[in-house]
Parts: sequence; C-alpha cells; structure tokens
Amino acid sequence: MADGRLGAIRGILFDKDGTLLDYDESWLPVNRELAAIAAKGDPALADHLLSACGMDPVTGHIVPDSLLAAANTRQISAGLVAAGSPMNVDELTVRLDELFSHSADFSVPVTDLAAYFKRMRARGYRLGVASSDNERSIRQTAIRFGFLDCLDYIAGYDSGFGSKPEAGMVLGFCQRAGLQPEQVAVVGDNNHDLHMGENAGAGLKVAVLTGTGSRESLARASDYMFDDITGLEDLLPALQPV
Repeated sequence: MADGRLGAIRGILFDKDGTLLDYDESWLPVNRELAAIAAKGDPALADHLLSACGMDPVTGHIVPDSLLAAANTRQISAGLVAAGSPMNVDELTVRLDELFSHSADFSVPVTDLAAYFKRMRARGYRLGVASSDNERSIRQTAIRFGFLDCLDYIAGYDSGFGSKPEAGMVLGFCQRAGLQPEQVAVVGDNNHDLHMGENAGAGLKVAVLTGTGSRESLARASDYMFDDITGLEDLLPALQPV
C-alpha cells in the first residue's frame, strides 16, 4: 500500500553519530579516551565509568539509548561525575567537547557522504544535521567529508535549540528551511532521534542500523528502518519543481 506521507516530505534532518558515521568504527576509541580523561588515567575507574554510562569495557557493546549512545556532552559529563569521576561537570564538559571536536579526524562515514548529500540535494530536498554533539564537531565532520555546502541547517546541543528528544532542533530546521514539521523526515540511530521527531510532529521517522540502536529497540518508534541512510534513496522520490 502506498504511503501518502512520502509525497509530502521536502526536508531531511539527519542525526550524525551512528547515522552519517558508523558508530562502532568512529566512537568506541573516543569513548575509551573519554573514560580515561574522566578517570584521570585510572584504568579500573575508567572501565567502571564506561559501564556506568552504557559501554561494556571488554566487548565495546553500547546499551541502546544509554548516555554514551544518546546524551549530549554535559549530560555525559554529569553521568561520569555521578559514577565516580573526580572531575567537576563544567571542567569535564570542556575537556570532552574538545575531544569530540577532534573526533571528526578519525571518524568513519557509512557511505560517500559528499556524493550522497549531492544526490539528495539534486533531488530537491532541504537537508540538515541535528546532533547531541557540539556544533563545532558537526561542522568539522561536514567539512572533512565534503558535504557542508549541501546543508541548510546545523544544530548541536549548544546551538540554542534545546536537546534531544525535545522538539526544538526539528522546529529550528523547519524555520530555517521554510517547512512544516509534517514535511520533514527525521533520520537517526536511536530513540532520542525518533522521539524528537515524534515530539515535533515530523512527517516521517526513519531508523538506521549503523549506530547504537537495534531492530528491537527502534521498531516501535520508527516508520521505516534501513541498514543505512542509502535506503532513503529508494524510499523518497525526486521532487517535482513547485
């Protein structure tokens, strides 16, 4: 049966980590460094902090929707301090934002992002990225992988639109792109992304399996689910000129 919602979509708002970037390849080494910073070099404490925030220190498995899977830098810092980090939240937030800003240098894309965004742009879609990471990191990622010029909108946790799963990042995209929420597809790898779309009244909520979510954890909150973002190309048609 045809889905009438598809024809209304005019904009696509992507999460970054686990959606544009392969989470395990890009973030597991960063998470280990994060824990080492928070533990001030104490290996046993670092393992404890990883476990408390959602990562198995041995296997690297990330618990879906845990702090490391879905939270912003300040929320992660607060969780690390609550779990025993000797640092204070403000100091740790600054250190982790700096770490995350350099993580783009080592991140691994899920596909050729420059080519992908050019194709989606050529098909007529307004495009944005909304991440729980900081805005500087998003911009550096877009520059490194060659798709910054294709974006109409960038929002990090520090951009003034609130945090996921609140609606603010989606509504900010709508305002910037001249769209209504029902004209937007929100694409992400965890329920914070999908619930953000739901809270904003987005037209479509699309899950991808390149991040921390599983089919089971994402099924209820998503309208569609794909192995990666390239699945959108078969789902969404090229737009007709208005």
